[in-house]
Amino acid sequence: MSESLVRCSFCGKLRDEVDRLIAGPGVFICNECVGLCEQLLSGKPMPFFPPLDGKTDDELLADMARIESSRGQVEVAVQDRVLRLRSRAVTWARIGEALGISRQSAWERFSGEE
Repeated sequence: MSESLVRCSFCGKLRDEVDRLIAGPGVFICNECVGLCEQLLSGKPMPFFPPLDGKTDDELLADMARIESSRGQVEVAVQDRVLRLRSRAVTWARIGEALGISRQSAWERFSGEE
């Protein structure tokens, strides 16, 4: 995944749309979302987020695209962990169990990456 396409896993903003982006294991959070978390944890009033039904079609389409991009980042991180586990001879059964899927499903989803 291109570094320029990395985005906040919470709000979906791209790296160049925020001041800072903090990386975690397969996820990212921007300084703006961290600020919202600080507000929540300190008990301050949270900003109002309009209901989804109040958004235009274009706004919903943009939201959907941002969410999908974040999911892709997580998928890349999961695939990386699977490859590392398989290089350690961890079985497909254990990988599947950890993911809540069958051994067969884990193999079908990830075996092409070996």
